[in-house]
Amino acid sequence: MENVPQLKKHKVFEDFVTMLRDNDYHVSFSNVFCPDYGIPQKRTRLVLLASKLGWIELIKPTHNKTNYMNVYSTIGHLPEIPDGVALIHDPLHFSRKLSEANKKRIKQSKQGGTWQSWSDDLLLDCHKKETGKSYTSVYGRMSWDEPAPTMTTQCIGLGNGRFGHPEQDRAITLREATLFQTFPENYQFIENFKKPIKIGEIARQIGNAVPVKLGSVVGKSIKNHLREVFK
Repeated sequence: MENVPQLKKHKVFEDFVTMLRDNDYHVSFSNVFCPDYGIPQKRTRLVLLASKLGWIELIKPTHNKTNYMNVYSTIGHLPEIPDGVALIHDPLHFSRKLSEANKKRIKQSKQGGTWQSWSDDLLLDCHKKETGKSYTSVYGRMSWDEPAPTMTTQCIGLGNGRFGHPEQDRAITLREATLFQTFPENYQFIENFKKPIKIGEIARQIGNAVPVKLGSVVGKSIKNHLREVFK
């Protein structure tokens, strides 16, 4: 089972684990920081494994801070595109069109920076309030040399987090978001694009997905467990 880490704070999770153990399951669970397994995204998920056959746990991390996959190694090879224009041979390499105001804002945003580098005339009213000063990640650009932020269902919107491209004056594309979620680069959400692309619908699927590589880590952990039991 995987879910948000906050689930551990709720009684329903405690009851679930107790029920499993009362039914003779061996249970392990932990918060998984995705970069520790080669996933180029600062996503943390709660993963629980349970087995009646014996002790089961996730395989050991494969990466650490010295070799985390970063934004550049993940999307640095993709063709440069402007906002509002899709790549001809890959319709998912598409970034939403920016308003003129947001175009000016991202041009003033530094790599790894936020709205705090803008000139006063570009600031939103919420940024001028004391309560708004704590939201430092919105309208931010990613950094080439770090993992991407957590991909959400709103990950292709410039104002929804640090979803600005490190260099190009646009938010990330659907294709870039899929790569941060470790989908194969040729993965399509619509068969042969026979239907019109619904940008918001695909973004929601991307943001809600378990990173493909995390699914693989869980699968390897189960296989290792079965090898130990039946060796």
